[in-house]
Amino acid sequence: MSTKGEFASCFPHGGPFDPRDLESYARWRDARLAMRPTRAEDLLVEIAAPGRPSEAEHGAILERCRRANMAVYACRDAGEGELKTRLAELGAAFGLHRLDRNLCADEDGITALEVREGGTAAGEYIPYSNRPLSWHTDGYYNGAGEQVRGLILHCARPAADGGANALMDPEIAYIRLRDENPDFITALMHAEAMTIPPNMTGGEEIRPARVGPVFSVDPRGGALHMRYSARKVNVVWRDDSATRAAVEFLTALLAADGPDILHWRLGAGQGYIGNNVLHNRSAFADGDEGRLLYRARYFDRMEGTEPGND
Repeated sequence: MSTKGEFASCFPHGGPFDPRDLESYARWRDARLAMRPTRAEDLLVEIAAPGRPSEAEHGAILERCRRANMAVYACRDAGEGELKTRLAELGAAFGLHRLDRNLCADEDGITALEVREGGTAAGEYIPYSNRPLSWHTDGYYNGAGEQVRGLILHCARPAADGGANALMDPEIAYIRLRDENPDFITALMHAEAMTIPPNMTGGEEIRPARVGPVFSVDPRGGALHMRYSARKVNVVWRDDSATRAAVEFLTALLAADGPDILHWRLGAGQGYIGNNVLHNRSAFADGDEGRLLYRARYFDRMEGTEPGND
């Protein structure tokens, strides 16, 4: 069992994410809202192929990640040969090196996401089924020192029907919460805001409980980080009125599907790259070959997307 409050709960001394620094927040907020994309198509970058991008491709992807913490890429040549190696090269071009070798990852640290039979280790988890995935950030059950900050999700074969994603920039979610009530931010930055109970399989503890904040600030670059799950089970919220109100507001914000939420269904050769953003997935129906995506999770954040790099 984890020690309560294993995540440090400290506000930086000044800066846009310090609830006490109203001036810095106002400047950052106005600039952030002015640059945010309003259509999913604004995230799209065409690239020649997975692998190391050209200078122009790199610049276009980075520009979108600075605006929205994510980009959608579409490969003109999405050949299958050594695909996972080329995805690792794509990540490395943006400073993504430290892979999260999670429980169901392949030996190389990149995970093949496809429908797997129940009874297998992966088959017990919703990402390896055709069921819908509720709103979350990846790795919300990881420990404090292994937070997922960067992500690549590449589509090798789409579903026959469904499997679309809704996407929301955590920085925009932070703004909406803070503008509604600054106490929401204080509550969600508390070191014991959200607890994920232990992962138990056959009476054995596969992973201990994880206790920590929803929002935190990376001390290395001052970037905002979010860990969140909308699941109704296996998530325990701190039992106080401010946390309950904050969670209710965030739940309603995501359910409203307003203009801050973008929608995309990945086609073959397309993928997401960026920081760890809020997302969900609709249910899908497999075709004859089956839906296949490759997911690379990183402990690194996209290089050049920290505050001040806008």
